[in-house]
Amino acid sequence: MTKRIAIAGKGGTGKTTLAALLIRMLQENHPDRPILAVDADPNANLNEALGLEVEQTLAMVLEAIKKPGGVPTGMTKDIFVQYELNRSLVETKHYDLLVMGSPQGAGCYCYPNDLLRRFLEQLSENYDYMLMDNEAGLEHLSRRVLPEAEVLIITSDATARGIRSAGRVHEIIENVKLNFGRMGLVIARSQPGELKRLEKEIDRTGLEVWGEIPFDATIMDFDLDGKPLFELPAESPAVQAAEKLYRSLAL
Repeated sequence: MTKRIAIAGKGGTGKTTLAALLIRMLQENHPDRPILAVDADPNANLNEALGLEVEQTLAMVLEAIKKPGGVPTGMTKDIFVQYELNRSLVETKHYDLLVMGSPQGAGCYCYPNDLLRRFLEQLSENYDYMLMDNEAGLEHLSRRVLPEAEVLIITSDATARGIRSAGRVHEIIENVKLNFGRMGLVIARSQPGELKRLEKEIDRTGLEVWGEIPFDATIMDFDLDGKPLFELPAESPAVQAAEKLYRSLAL
């Protein structure tokens, strides 16, 4: 049975960095178990954090079928889309990546969300783990792209505004009755003593703090040099914190 792990939070809270590091932990600890990584953020950059090239996204497939002659003669749209979505998978030895991508024009994004949901339901059956890096905004939760998961990690930076945003994510989940087995808060880019100062704000969210990913200058160096965060050294504070979080979650 597939274990689903979702990461949500506003932009700039280290969501994608945490996703990449947890994929690394899963790969290192379960090298023989297939893993599916999903970048459901239209502003996709999980592939860069993982050091992968993406040639085709879900949004590109949907744009193609809008064009005259986009669907080959003799093939239904659903079959063609299914075929192209499978071609969109970036495959590696230990994990695969699917990127939703950004819509290219005006219009509702409901159809691609529904398509992604149905495709993920079928695709995830082939994997032991599925980790989804969700959209930076809050709307995706009410769209129910991932209606259930065993673990939901809500990220925040070490600011009162970030903590309040994490609390709103929690509220949305409760209101739309999404089925998440465990929910917790992870604070990113924290400095010593900051969590203590944020205790009252954290208490208001109703979320348990599962851990923190401290400020790590190595991440800034990797970003400046265009290096994938997946290759951070083992002694990096962020990698060590991610490993501690992984152990505590018993994934």
